Amino acid sequence: MADLKNWTGAARPVRSVLEGRYTRLEPLDAGRHAADLLAPGAEARFCYLFEAPPRSADDMAAWLAKAAASEDPLFFAVVDRQSGVAHGRQSLMRIDPAHGVIEVGNILWGPGIARSRIATEALYLFARHVFEDLGYRRLEWKCNSRNEASRRAALRFGFQFEGMFHQHMVVKGQNRDTAWFAMLDADWPGLKARFASWLAPDNFTADGEQKRKLAIAS
Repeated sequence: MADLKNWTGAARPVRSVLEGRYTRLEPLDAGRHAADLLAPGAEARFCYLFEAPPRSADDMAAWLAKAAASEDPLFFAVVDRQSGVAHGRQSLMRIDPAHGVIEVGNILWGPGIARSRIATEALYLFARHVFEDLGYRRLEWKCNSRNEASRRAALRFGFQFEGMFHQHMVVKGQNRDTAWFAMLDADWPGLKARFASWLAPDNFTADGEQKRKLAIAS
């Protein structure tokens, strides 16, 4: 058991730009990101989110204004560095500096980046920032138990399944059982090496296809 008598807590995340090789995470901004995030094709990805998909530019503007002002969740746009287009968003939420616990959530990776190195690096940038810059002890990932894609993604990224919270929420008029995953600070050095290997340019073909899977990268 770790001795935490000198623990003084973690730092709160702030609005800052996180740069990767393929991905840039920018603080969500209504003026800069509205048009990109309203692009068609992502509607089905709202199935397991708390909000309904925006139906108009006005809907998106209203949601963005509220989200961009929020401190918790703290929202970031997921930008493809090559094109400069924001293809999604994600947040740091349930922020608990006193205990060093934080969650990645509100993830919407649009069809332009879903299951790509851009989305994987977006998660990597959050994890690196949380553990190395802010000093958190625990990064959580939670999802609707019926969201099989999210559960697979959590395991692929190195989160450990910790259990099921039955009848945890009522969302959009339906029961939600919540699958609970976590990554710990002690896990991070090994996971960071896996991400670094997978994200290396030589792991991809000219058209962006992976050569090695993240689960077996070393």
